[in-house]
Amino acid sequence: MTLLDEIAEQPAVLAGLIEHGSDAASDAARLLTSPGVYHVVIAARGTSDNAARYAKYVWGSKARLSVTLAAPSLHSSYGTPPNLGGAAVVGISQSGQSPDLLAVVEEGRKQGRPTIGITNDPESPLAELADVVVPLRAGPERSIAATKTYTTTLMNIAMIATRLDPSADAASLDAVPVAVAGVLEMSEVINERARLFGPVRDCVVLGRGYQYSTAFEWALKLQEMAYVLAHPFSVADFAHGPFAVLEPEFPVLAVAVRGALFDSTVDMLDRIRTERDANLLTVTNDPSLAGPSIVIPPTEEWLSPMPAIVAGQLFTEALARVRGIDPEQPRGLKKVTKTT
Repeated sequence: MTLLDEIAEQPAVLAGLIEHGSDAASDAARLLTSPGVYHVVIAARGTSDNAARYAKYVWGSKARLSVTLAAPSLHSSYGTPPNLGGAAVVGISQSGQSPDLLAVVEEGRKQGRPTIGITNDPESPLAELADVVVPLRAGPERSIAATKTYTTTLMNIAMIATRLDPSADAASLDAVPVAVAGVLEMSEVINERARLFGPVRDCVVLGRGYQYSTAFEWALKLQEMAYVLAHPFSVADFAHGPFAVLEPEFPVLAVAVRGALFDSTVDMLDRIRTERDANLLTVTNDPSLAGPSIVIPPTEEWLSPMPAIVAGQLFTEALARVRGIDPEQPRGLKKVTKTT
């Protein structure tokens, strides 16, 4: 099975998760709202760390939970774990094997804190440590670059959110597999966009709000598959200094979807285009947006990172091949990375 095969599986995998993952999402939501839980600490690395950024916004907006990202080396290397009082501890790891992440969850257990493991291996060490296990249900993912395990992590986070917020419409989740399928149908357009960026050696990737996670995950994919030194930024942070690096034709990739932050994001993109004449490409669900774009099908704003990153996956796979790189075999990387 190739990387493109696994990317193409995502509509079916996401639909299956919505159908069969309800009980685990409900169990996780009950733990997050149990007495004595006031905030969430998430331990994750790489792609899973980017999913944690999504949880920070989704669980914050839907349940008013304060979500922070753990510093695993405090637990595993420095031996100075912080006080986790009032926290639920969540480990996110596709393999469930990285020792430093396990150290955070194990410390949570030692301090008597409730723990959740979100993983693609329900028999992994992470699953053994967790009070509640949330399986990704992505099936085997053989490609080194995470694709379907990333989107299923996001979907699990979203499913938990619909249990945390009584006003959230769980039926809105059903639009996501359909939107992802729509992105897959745009592969030729995405390939054309990728060819325009073939010579790129470095770039910036912009997103904000729910799409902050997309900026980081897209940048990671560009780094590991296409060997592009991609720098992710919040649109707001980019205005606070990094804007100065832009020169004519400097490559900028951005995500701008309709919602609370759309207008401010578009304002920044207009500045990038008019003041710096940068080489700008935008993933958006607004076909009227000026400039070159990849137009994804609409979903509710908080769910849009799933179709948005699939556009990023396809773009990056195509860009790697344009650059003469085999995205199936990123140099120096393995499927399971164990950090201590």
